[in-house]
Amino acid sequence: GNGPSGICLSYLLSGNTPYFKRHALHPHPILQRKLEEAPEVSVLDQDLEYLSEGLEGRSHSPVALLFDTLQRPDTDFGGTAESVLTWWHEPDRAIPHLVLGRNAPGGAWHSIEGSMVTLSRGEWMGLPDLPFKEWLKQKRRGLRNNRATAEDIAQYYQHYVTKKGLQKNFKCGTVVTSVRKVSAESISNHTQKDLQGDSDSLWNSNEKSTEVFQVDGFFDTVEGDKEPFSIYAENVVLATGTYDNPTWLGVKGENLSYVHHQLSALEEAVKNNSVGIMSDPVLIVGAGLTAADAILFAHHCNIPVIHVFRRRVSDPGLIFNQLPKMMYPEYHKVHQMMKEQTAACAGPYERYISLPEHHVLSFAKDQKCILQDKNGCQKAYKISMALVLTGSNPNLSFLPNDGIDLAMDSDQPVNSKRNPIDVDPFTYECSQEKGLYALGPLAGDNFVRFVQGGALAAASSLLKKANKNPP
Repeated sequence: GNGPSGICLSYLLSGNTPYFKRHALHPHPILQRKLEEAPEVSVLDQDLEYLSEGLEGRSHSPVALLFDTLQRPDTDFGGTAESVLTWWHEPDRAIPHLVLGRNAPGGAWHSIEGSMVTLSRGEWMGLPDLPFKEWLKQKRRGLRNNRATAEDIAQYYQHYVTKKGLQKNFKCGTVVTSVRKVSAESISNHTQKDLQGDSDSLWNSNEKSTEVFQVDGFFDTVEGDKEPFSIYAENVVLATGTYDNPTWLGVKGENLSYVHHQLSALEEAVKNNSVGIMSDPVLIVGAGLTAADAILFAHHCNIPVIHVFRRRVSDPGLIFNQLPKMMYPEYHKVHQMMKEQTAACAGPYERYISLPEHHVLSFAKDQKCILQDKNGCQKAYKISMALVLTGSNPNLSFLPNDGIDLAMDSDQPVNSKRNPIDVDPFTYECSQEKGLYALGPLAGDNFVRFVQGGALAAASSLLKKANKNPP
């Protein structure tokens, strides 16, 4: 995967090493004291568990909180204190690696409607040692409400890879079809010779590694063909995110052509005029931010909407009840609409009806859908299209048993919110499979600012394995 997690890890594995900046002052006094104990030792070589002990914040991962607070010391209190890290390029510490991705560097950020404004503040989208704000300044653009558009972010990630000289590690247009363990002996002598290039490769290490990972897949050639490849690696990092498989409701008629599971379907329909002011309403199912984005988009285009969701409007688990109003005025507006514009009482917003505590029973061929409320009452609605936006799951079909054996609950599919891959919190190595690592949403880290700690933990672990000049 070549989204923010993969890019950040590539930066760290390319010999870019963070040290505590001399004379820097961190607002957290205990962390400051720990950092002063060994300023000459890179953060990558320090005990991450010791450094991150006692930190609190908006993530469950101690290392995510650590790396975030080193880069943005007081950002949660609205402060703009500079990073307390200084970066040194130490080429002799680089670890050879490849980053495989379907699209250009930036991952899922390339498939999001470009004008969508991000949930996170702009400076939280930045990667190490190249502040997002500075990059935007060069583009002579300001941040609206401190937030950036998806297009800005996708461009920034591509720029980051070029600016930091990481392109040689990135292979785009690549699809991985299988990752599995094989015995090193089973690989032909010919491959061994190819891999023997550098003297500390696994073939020459004193402790012969008996198993390696075989990564199979194909990449798109310039001629438009698909060329197969096989790569052998001692360590593999899974950083494929969670947007590959939208969640289905599992109801009758959900596979009909007017039922969609991605916001882009609505954008497409508006572009080719198949929905508009005069059409039947668009049914939007779900109460997360993607559903809210769809409502805002439809509202902007004057398209009528019926909005169905299972929870109560006041449910504390609803994301809208957790967002500060000042920073997220448009999401606050959607929440207002959900509250004030129920079918029972007409509110101030035209062309929108909210149906809380409802769910879809079925979709019919004549574009009618049957909805049911909490009391079991059913009602049919004629709609132009349906958007089921109730979350998504990662696609781990390239792993044995879809990666289920790696999850916290190994009877259930991997899910970034409910059932992430079980990793060691200080190395991000999978508990069930040594040499396999998981970053980002797969390991339960869902915000760009917090996926970077996983990359720090994995890089630290990989450097220890390679034993590149530890202190």
